[in-house]
Amino acid sequence: MNLPPGPKLPAWLLKMQFTADPLRFLDQMKQRYGDTFTIMSESTPLIFVGNPLGMKQIFTNTTEIIAAGELNEEAAPLVGKNGLLLLDGLRHRSRRKLLMSPLHGNKVRVYGEQICDVTEKVMNQLPLGKSFLAYPTMQKITLEVILNTLFGLHQGDRYQQLKQLLTSLMNYARSPFVEIPLSFPFLQKDLGRWSPWGKFRYLWRQFDKLIYAEISDRRHQPNPDTNDVLSELIFARNETGELLTNEEIRDLFPSLLFGGRDASATAITWALYWLYRELQVREKLLLEINSLGESPNPMSIVELPYLNAVCNEILRIYPTQFVTFPRIVESPTQLMGYNLSPGAIIIGCIYLTHQNPELYPQPQQFRPERFLEKQYSPYEFMPFGGGARRCPGEALALFEMKLVLATILSHYQLALTNTQREKPQPQGANYPPASRLKMVLCEIQQHQEQQPQVIRC
Repeated sequence: MNLPPGPKLPAWLLKMQFTADPLRFLDQMKQRYGDTFTIMSESTPLIFVGNPLGMKQIFTNTTEIIAAGELNEEAAPLVGKNGLLLLDGLRHRSRRKLLMSPLHGNKVRVYGEQICDVTEKVMNQLPLGKSFLAYPTMQKITLEVILNTLFGLHQGDRYQQLKQLLTSLMNYARSPFVEIPLSFPFLQKDLGRWSPWGKFRYLWRQFDKLIYAEISDRRHQPNPDTNDVLSELIFARNETGELLTNEEIRDLFPSLLFGGRDASATAITWALYWLYRELQVREKLLLEINSLGESPNPMSIVELPYLNAVCNEILRIYPTQFVTFPRIVESPTQLMGYNLSPGAIIIGCIYLTHQNPELYPQPQQFRPERFLEKQYSPYEFMPFGGGARRCPGEALALFEMKLVLATILSHYQLALTNTQREKPQPQGANYPPASRLKMVLCEIQQHQEQQPQVIRC
């Protein structure tokens, strides 16, 4: 087996460097070894691949290179034993298909007005003339969208309970009290509700109670008019033709919850940063949105070409996934001219591919026009991953991102409070701005016939 070059430092030291600043680590590795390099984890080689040719080989060679669920075992406390990340083969394909149905096509379109309404609801709660943190504000919006689209909840006791609980659970899951034990399983000791890991398990048990109660209610009193993910899963059939169990349904939600709230909020926050940093881009985008007239149809908004280019450029610079899910070499194979033996782990590096100057000249520059000038392949632009492990909520995430941005730009005037360039900071699998992006609300104008409320910024 001949491997790509890589550092000779101890695995524990490399892991510390990667954990402390993943993007800086990846940039340094590329500078020293190129976009394909090897990190040794004890006796197992971890091969990082950050170019389109390598990505294509990873995603198309599904015989020798396998996206095995066992490689995601350490995520089981987060996503459950029946979550998509841990499933393989027929079970994985079947459950993924069940999730894809309510998250794509015409099913997604019915959420359009709900997303716009939720955005206005949250933004209208902000005080005029006072600064606010954009990232937690966008998290409020994306959490509301989750409750609407995933669970079909808009009001009532269970809606309020889930809203409060999910906020606490997901915030705590992003804290060192959970992230460190996930990396070091021997620290996963439930010593009661007031112990770090015990609190995490307690919050999950509270979620289980609420979700199982909701499932039970809907099984006994089905509503044919509902159009949410939970309702579809309750009456869906698995790969053997049987109804999913309550636990199987429950385990399909955690990855959607974290992606739906935090990954989406991260992307929208970066969008606000770039749009209010680059005046010409914002003005061009607002002109395109305004060309649709007052109260445009959500479907007309999401089809706007420049808006699509803006969202793609945001996701290129800081994609929702910086690396693909790991793959394992099952039988001897070649990758990028290297001969790999069984047991080697391959990780596609989306971040490095998106920063490739041959693909994207001046990659650090925010330039949406590049997506109008060129059509990129799925191996050159892959903000939601690729292959069998591609994010199942991609269509809803893009749909939501476009509508939230269009609503904010057309109804609210914001301003950045800091002109310095923002840096990403790891938070779980996401990289929101380190400062959480401080902004100020200067003006609200919901309808043209109303007098706008203005604060000079």
